[in-house]
Amino acid sequence: MSKETENAFDFEDLGRKVKELRIKNGLTQNQVASELHVTPGYISNVENNRTAMSLRVLSYYAKLTGITLDSLVGKIEPEYRTTALDNELLSIYFKIFRRKEAENSGHS
Repeated sequence: MSKETENAFDFEDLGRKVKELRIKNGLTQNQVASELHVTPGYISNVENNRTAMSLRVLSYYAKLTGITLDSLVGKIEPEYRTTALDNELLSIYFKIFRRKEAENSGHS
């Protein structure tokens, strides 16, 4: 496999990943759009591979979903494996995120 082929980026896979992560984290397209300061239609277009996220939005989405940018785009180090500690930290992060979201929605 050439270096060029090895580093190729599959945008179709990204739309699928974005949708899977959103659903896995219990987020709606509206919630994601609000957090990223984009429209729900934009999120739908990304998930259906009609448009690609900018690097800025990709990095915010990775942070929102608790993963690294390289993990989102598929360039994670091959020797890295998710550990129980990773899972526990993600769980804590999402509890805090959801609590803050509930607090913010209560002030509207």
